[in-house]
Amino acid sequence: MVRVLFLGGLGRSGTTLLERLLGELPGVCPLGEVVHLWERDVAGDERCACGEHFSECGFWREVGEKAFGGWHHVDVWRVLALRHAVERTRHIPRLASVRMSPAHRLLVEEYADWYARLYEAAAVVSGAEVLVDSSKHAALAYCLRFAPGLDLRVAHVVRDSRGVAYSWTKKVTRPETDNAEEMTRYSPGRSALLWNAHNVAFSALHKCGVPVRRVRYEELLEDPGAVLRDLSEFIDIAPGELGFLRDGVAELGPCHSAAGNPMRFTVGPVPLRRDDAWRTALPGGQRRVVSALTAPLLGAYGYRGAR
Repeated sequence: MVRVLFLGGLGRSGTTLLERLLGELPGVCPLGEVVHLWERDVAGDERCACGEHFSECGFWREVGEKAFGGWHHVDVWRVLALRHAVERTRHIPRLASVRMSPAHRLLVEEYADWYARLYEAAAVVSGAEVLVDSSKHAALAYCLRFAPGLDLRVAHVVRDSRGVAYSWTKKVTRPETDNAEEMTRYSPGRSALLWNAHNVAFSALHKCGVPVRRVRYEELLEDPGAVLRDLSEFIDIAPGELGFLRDGVAELGPCHSAAGNPMRFTVGPVPLRRDDAWRTALPGGQRRVVSALTAPLLGAYGYRGAR
């Protein structure tokens, strides 16, 4: 069984930071957002977090050889067609149902098998006990239930919806494209609706038998050691001394994260402080819209008193 900790939630919730911190634990290997690996890396040859283009990265080249006999044997367009057919938020009720049609189940199993083969190879190449996939997509987590030989566990990462909404309005370039492209941006109203959809989906995943542990972004920044020790217990590893954490700073080493937030390229000291700029930078009208749209879940996650 290949043990995978899947980081789920809406983007801009702190998943990349959590993945990087987890990657410093003994026996843990962060893979990045594997959901984007097929198109951006296998087909697009974007940069790995190590700085090399995907095709030139020794780690990923070895993973591709072991998993598929080389990345040139991967039918990227078939993988993307399967993703379009089964891995959509609107398909989650079907993915969670025990009455899925045999034909649809075959497509889900074929899609999940691509990930299972990649995970197995990455576990062998890295020698890690646990792999971290920060893909975040709820529908993918539901699909991975059908992956053979996979011990799937999910960390559901939540952040105050207003902080997430503000972050989605920022202009951020993508270093992996040599800053030729920017990350997607959403309006506050759009991000609020996405925040609801993703978090509701992850809140229900445990009903399908998948172990889920909720992590709040704010608690991660307040006491990263406590969160990492809790997650270590969740994934059955010993966290070690956490010597890379000291005085509000994390000392991060290099990794081979394949896709995700630009922070995956950071090596060295990283300040661990909450980004609460939204409290003053997000216009009052937009803040009220986001608060109204997400009010039920804000309360459920302990954000009721936030302003």
